[in-house]
Amino acid sequence: MRPRLLLDTHVIVRWLFEQKKLSREQTRALEGAVRQGEPLALSAVTLTEIALLVGEGHLELSARLKEFFSDLAANPIFRLLPLTYEIATDFALLAVLKDPADRVIAATARVHRLDLVTSDTRIIKSNLVPVIE
Repeated sequence: MRPRLLLDTHVIVRWLFEQKKLSREQTRALEGAVRQGEPLALSAVTLTEIALLVGEGHLELSARLKEFFSDLAANPIFRLLPLTYEIATDFALLAVLKDPADRVIAATARVHRLDLVTSDTRIIKSNLVPVIE
């Protein structure tokens, strides 16, 4: 089954560790996808952002980062979308977003025609991609 939702980095962190911080709409969309058996897409850049959060002490994991990523990779609900030439090409068109990770995530959503689950106001206001906020 093809995913229809791409999770922004803060959304996957909240989904796994702080679900109360998700909006009602985000929770409804994620739970609905899970009930339907749909995978939830993650951009490859999300892994680097999570590693950065852990490395800088902004996110504590109960396991080591390598084990956390192994568990994430083994979970069939998540589908990792790699950086591709097409995404990199679209990335170049999204200069309105200054954060490179945001640009990769938005480009990934656009290329794969996915709704982006995010609370990032810069992405939302850009109107570059359909969002669930």
